[in-house]
Amino acid sequence: MTRRTSPTSWGLYPSIQQRNLPLHQVADPLPTLAEPVLAFGNGRSYGDVCLNEDGDVLLTRGLDRFIAFDPATGILRAEAGVLLSEILALVVPQGWFLAVTPGTQFVTLGGAIANDVHGKNHHVAGSFAEHVRAFELLRSDGTRLCCGPEQNETWFRATVGGLGLTGLITWVEIQLQRIANPWIVAENRRFSNLDEFFALNDDYEARYPYTVSWIDCATAGRTLGRGIYMAGTHAPPGALIPAASPRRSLTIPLTPPISLVNTLSVRGFNWLYYHLPRPTRALTPYPAFFYPLDHLLEWNRLYGRRGFFQYQCVIPPASAHEALREILSRIAASGQGSMLAVLKRFGTRTSGGLLSFPRPGVTLALDFPNLGQKTRALLDRLDEVIRQADGAVYPAKDARMHGDSFRHYFPQWSQFTHFIDPHFSSSFWRRVMAE
Repeated sequence: MTRRTSPTSWGLYPSIQQRNLPLHQVADPLPTLAEPVLAFGNGRSYGDVCLNEDGDVLLTRGLDRFIAFDPATGILRAEAGVLLSEILALVVPQGWFLAVTPGTQFVTLGGAIANDVHGKNHHVAGSFAEHVRAFELLRSDGTRLCCGPEQNETWFRATVGGLGLTGLITWVEIQLQRIANPWIVAENRRFSNLDEFFALNDDYEARYPYTVSWIDCATAGRTLGRGIYMAGTHAPPGALIPAASPRRSLTIPLTPPISLVNTLSVRGFNWLYYHLPRPTRALTPYPAFFYPLDHLLEWNRLYGRRGFFQYQCVIPPASAHEALREILSRIAASGQGSMLAVLKRFGTRTSGGLLSFPRPGVTLALDFPNLGQKTRALLDRLDEVIRQADGAVYPAKDARMHGDSFRHYFPQWSQFTHFIDPHFSSSFWRRVMAE
């Protein structure tokens, strides 16, 4: 057990003190808790939802064993610290794939449930929790609850998207989806503005299970919201797979004193990425399609020692077009553009989690170098648009939202409080409840 000061979330902000308590066996009781505790998986949440300043964190990566896998049905049970990448390494060669996967494979099973993660196929498959058959929840009083859609259903709904506050998830059972081929048939198409995105999206969502767009946040006027639409589907059996060399990962070796992501580099990168020649339709290895950034290890270091703010919002369909236009206009006017701006439409499916983020509408994810109050002021101005549009901001990617905004975005928060384990807490929860 060690106390340390380090930025442990992916956004490298905030930097806090917390004590690490490694876990090794799912059958073990929780350690004696003198301070508030929180489960910590692989640290891929961006803000402080996975942090517990001046408290303890239970390191779940030691819970990394597979319990059972049926290759005939695609039902897998594993301990909560297993990474999605480890699952894929096991099941893809046997003709199975994750029913829902976020944009990184370096997420633990427990973390995927606690944040009810979503992926490129939400319009057809919903969020991660909709494919969870069961999990065990260990409470600080020693109680063990087996939770699922039909067993301890209220605890299931509270824990799905529950930010790790209802107790420790020890193991998880999920349903995988059958695939005939690990490669992806991918299609790319440029669009010149937001209007064209919405027109393309209706067509591509009807034809492809996976859809997502990158957009250029540095433009304004007639090219506001221009970008690249990317759609894909698992390749059919017998597809002629091109010969390809194994793709090697690169690592950002150190954290520079200042951010390498700035106004100049964002404008240059966005211009080049938009105009980069790319095939309209091609067979693509699944890691390159689902996890393009995972090949650049420690890419968060590019933002320097002050880290960065990730900002993801969802806007209901009726107000999505105008709200997106206003958001992008405010970003362009601020001069604080984003390199990794991702636009996607959520479908109507919902897991029923009390604090789950995915809901019908359009979701936009952005990243901004941490310039202190200047960046916070911009994000506050974006919050104004989101609240007026009756949207929401994703807690898993937040490090600064105000408490009144959180309670507005998630009106079931008061019902959720009845399920919080009395010995569990987080920096995020104390922040949004303090106001």
